[in-house]
Amino acid sequence: METARGRGTFRADLAVLGVALVWGASYPVAKGALAHAPVLLLIFYRFATTAVVMSAIARRDLARASHGDLRAGAVLGGILFLIFLAEIGGIALTTATNAALIISLCTVFTPFLEYGLRGRLPPPGVILGAGIAVGGVAVLAGGMTALGPGDLLVLGAAGLRAVMVVSTKRLMAGRGLSSAALTALQSLTVAALSLAVLLGQRGPGGLVVSAGPGFWGAVGFLSLFCTIAAFYVQNAAVRRTSPTRVSLLMGTEPLFGVALAWLLLAEPVTAATLLGAGLIVGGTLCGVAAENAARRE
Repeated sequence: METARGRGTFRADLAVLGVALVWGASYPVAKGALAHAPVLLLIFYRFATTAVVMSAIARRDLARASHGDLRAGAVLGGILFLIFLAEIGGIALTTATNAALIISLCTVFTPFLEYGLRGRLPPPGVILGAGIAVGGVAVLAGGMTALGPGDLLVLGAAGLRAVMVVSTKRLMAGRGLSSAALTALQSLTVAALSLAVLLGQRGPGGLVVSAGPGFWGAVGFLSLFCTIAAFYVQNAAVRRTSPTRVSLLMGTEPLFGVALAWLLLAEPVTAATLLGAGLIVGGTLCGVAAENAARRE
């Protein structure tokens, strides 16, 4: 019995590492796709594909959803649109390496926002981890004043991810909307907002992409693997193991991002990159561990 349980936990851990690998790969893949299409077009096609698939999967849940559920899903979809506008826009202006590392700061931003809304400070370990991680960003950028526009956009996306986590918990409390239906609503909202801006800026001709199979392969990878498959794998893994283990294993995402940016895009890995990466990942894991310990107590 224990052996079977151990095997199940090991497989769940491997699955979570697979999600971290896929999400780490999303940064160089998106960077490559942006050579063929602008930011909004990539966002539109990624989330239009996701919306079609997830709406088919969650069609029964969506049909039963109340007006309140639909409004909450649309609000969270609006936040998600801002996240990807900042994140993909940042990737277009900075390196995939920097984007993968800076976005991981959302893990330490979230408790500050959550505790701040209650009028409290996070546990000391969380504050320490956040300080270490921010120091890593400073090393990565050559000093906080040296952060470029792309780095600042990704930093804003990390903050918005924290807003998304806290908002999801508050808006979805007591609602019967399934996670699959929520993902479908968010994807529909992002696709609709992207489409509206594209049409307003460029008209119907703005939807045309002069790109080869590499761009569409990137869209498929980002939609099917980074959004849909990762969503299901992560939820299934949490049922077999603990949220603490999942969050700690997901802390490897930026390391995969750096390694794949070097492998796929030949982005340089300097001593400053390695030091900054170590501080960001170490600080993030320290903060996550302290937050999980505080919740257990």
